[in-house]
Amino acid sequence: MARRPQELLRLLTRAERFAVRRLQSVLAEFDCSVEAWWVLDLLADGQGHHMTALADHAFMPAPSATKLIDQLVDQNLVFRRVDPADRRRVLAYLTPRGMERRQRLDREVRADRAEWEPLLGEERGERLEVLLDRLAEVLEDGSGVTTARAERAVEPGR
Repeated sequence: MARRPQELLRLLTRAERFAVRRLQSVLAEFDCSVEAWWVLDLLADGQGHHMTALADHAFMPAPSATKLIDQLVDQNLVFRRVDPADRRRVLAYLTPRGMERRQRLDREVRADRAEWEPLLGEERGERLEVLLDRLAEVLEDGSGVTTARAERAVEPGR
């Protein structure tokens, strides 16, 4: 029996909201937002990232990401440097204090995940991860959008 399209969307939204609430409860003990967590997590690779990449990774608009980076700089968790490859851009990096904070948060997030992940089961968890990744790729790529639907999206007055 085929499900209605809104059922899948509702299930995805429900799971995402519960997951974010749980993550927020872990991070709240450290006065850290989910968006700040995503930024710290990306910067932990030590490569330095520009504002657009940080905004995309944290699922937030660029101006909000810039404001968040300003706050993290004020907390001495992040610093900025001019991008040597493109002097018009700025790259953000973790400070040593930021790296320590990220490692501490990572331990807490992993401990929380260790509580609920076994209830899902390893095989199901891996399959779910693959399916969600594939769904995100399909939706981001837009390859499933028909020409007529794409035209309607571009011409809203139609």
